Amino acid sequence: MLTSVHNERVRFAAALARRDARSKTGRFLLDGPQSVAEAVQWRSQAVEQVYAAENAVERLGDLLDAARAAGVPVETVTERVLKAMSDTVHPQGVVAVARQFPVRAEDLFAADPRLLVIMHHVSDPGNAGTVLRVADAVGADGVIFTDGSVDVYNPKVVRSTTGSLFHLPVAVGVSLEDAVRLAHESGLQTLAADISGDELSSDTATAELLAQPTAWLFGNEAHGLDEAELALADQAVRLPIYGRAESLNLAIAASVCLYQSAFRMHA
Repeated sequence: MLTSVHNERVRFAAALARRDARSKTGRFLLDGPQSVAEAVQWRSQAVEQVYAAENAVERLGDLLDAARAAGVPVETVTERVLKAMSDTVHPQGVVAVARQFPVRAEDLFAADPRLLVIMHHVSDPGNAGTVLRVADAVGADGVIFTDGSVDVYNPKVVRSTTGSLFHLPVAVGVSLEDAVRLAHESGLQTLAADISGDELSSDTATAELLAQPTAWLFGNEAHGLDEAELALADQAVRLPIYGRAESLNLAIAASVCLYQSAFRMHA
């Protein structure tokens, strides 16, 4: 059992809260039973080590047994050690260290996708993780984080995906120009969600538009997309606001857009 917060493995896990450490090592931290369980079930080959607090071993017995059955080493640690490793104020009894597993954007498009998400300079971890989670829920074929976006392996992003990070391919560090070019070469239209765009409605033209294979483009929460970035897309669209709200949160707007596409594609 690990009992010292100065242990090399403890310091290694704790350092993964920083982007530079994640970039240097190619590893990231899973924090909490939901993330660890999804990783063990769907990406066990990427999970290198699970650490469980001694007071949580009985409560997390099924999860730890599943990890061992998948060939993942499990180590018991003290509460103090787990807290030193965790990125949260109140750890939930288990963390894990895993290898990052991004895919090449070219490989993502080579799989003949019908619905993709491109996040460009999205900076809020909660928004990024929620959009990725929604992409998973609507059956999207993958997600692209362009260069300058939040790190998808940020612990806050990982937690907010609630496991969806392990369900669909994610490409990172792609330029917006390359992402849009690849979308067009693969026969996907690119729709940019922006307040300057054409209003989506329930008419036939909108239905036909949303039924087409699509790469949705979502920009920065505060600044959106500039003119040059919007010009790369086939069309800019916006959601109507019938009430008095000033605007919609990025994650909410993205959810509506993606579900509208999914409804049409599955009709």
